[in-house]
Amino acid sequence: MTFRLYPNEKTESILRDHRKLHKDLYNAAVNNRFTQYQKFNHKVDYFEQQNCLPAFKKVWIEYKELPSHALQATLKRVDFAFERWFKGLAKRPRFKSIRHYSGWTYPDCAGFKVESNGENGYLNLSKVGSIQMRGQAKYWGKPTTCTILYRNGKWYASITVNVLEQVLKPEILPVGAIGIDLGCKSALSITDGENHQQIDAPKFLRNAEQKIKKVSKEKRRKRAPNRNKRIKASRRFKKVQTRVSKILRKVANQRQNWVHQVAIEIVSSNSFVATEKLEVKNMTSQAKKGKRKKQKAGLNKSILDVGFGMLRSTIKYKVEQIGGVFVEVPTKKVKPSQTCPKCGHQHKKTLDVRIHECSVCLYVQDRDIAAAEVMLYWAKGILPGLGTSLVDADLSSSTSRTRKQAGSMRQLGEKKRQKSQSNFAKNKLEDVETSNSGEAS
Repeated sequence: MTFRLYPNEKTESILRDHRKLHKDLYNAAVNNRFTQYQKFNHKVDYFEQQNCLPAFKKVWIEYKELPSHALQATLKRVDFAFERWFKGLAKRPRFKSIRHYSGWTYPDCAGFKVESNGENGYLNLSKVGSIQMRGQAKYWGKPTTCTILYRNGKWYASITVNVLEQVLKPEILPVGAIGIDLGCKSALSITDGENHQQIDAPKFLRNAEQKIKKVSKEKRRKRAPNRNKRIKASRRFKKVQTRVSKILRKVANQRQNWVHQVAIEIVSSNSFVATEKLEVKNMTSQAKKGKRKKQKAGLNKSILDVGFGMLRSTIKYKVEQIGGVFVEVPTKKVKPSQTCPKCGHQHKKTLDVRIHECSVCLYVQDRDIAAAEVMLYWAKGILPGLGTSLVDADLSSSTSRTRKQAGSMRQLGEKKRQKSQSNFAKNKLEDVETSNSGEAS
């Protein structure tokens, strides 16, 4: 649950100082890891950096004002970045400027206290004070972690809570089963085999594009920043940049609101959803040099404007939240847009062909609706010709590759407990050996 924070002038100054200190600690930890390995061939892990925090605070006394658990969470963030790099899930960790460091985390209730029942209230932060917050949570429970974020000149608190499973799942599960095809013109083509529905793409970015261009044009006469020449941006440039950011933020909020409304409408009457497995990152990759580079750029913009990835993930977690089934159909194997839902005959079609016309069974249907029918029938195991079943589907993962775990606070706690238990056993063994040697003498 994310709440908007309204700190006063004094509290906001403290929050800004804490954000800067956490950023400096992050950069210092990254630098320490690289330096130790390059100069001494020594691999630094999380526990070593955590044990150095008391000595670090003696030298940098300003860090005594920050809670220890929050500093440990920042070091864990560094460890998480290196683990992802080692496993090939992310790029090499880099130093972060204050512009790209959003905030910090309180990993347990020792650093914060929430005075709310899920709607508005106050947030008490250790070494900061009480801050008014506004927002409403759909479900509420016992707060476990709190992350403070600074975005677009505003402060937010992202709070995780433990919610009873009975609260999340409805008493009566919806019985509907649908197939969904995602597209640029019709954002969603939905069918249950008999009834069909198409939801047009809202095109929030396209509608705001002219306004963005008009405001961005004003930046050309302002002094832009240049790091190589050590030139700072002028105040006029920053003002115009703020206006552009405000328009883009509004577009993002509109898209997110629309996605949640569509997902809620789908889940309210369906507990079985089948859709295609899409690699959005590959679909929106930059085109190579050629004649159709502009067309590919326009297609990428349309895909990102609809928000394929956000739509799929939102529908998935809402379906799974009520105890339903979410199936991702392997597009390379099934080929929904090339397959006839009635007879299973496959025929290649170019993107400009928007009507499905089967030459075998003479079935005529909108291309996107036909693709949605193919995915629904395949997930149910009744698609002619392919002999598929629900067992072949991927019910858990949304990517083709197996996701590698890069560590978390829960895994860190388990590792700490194992370490403390091993130390306890070691000390116990030494005591026994000492007592035995004393008796022998």
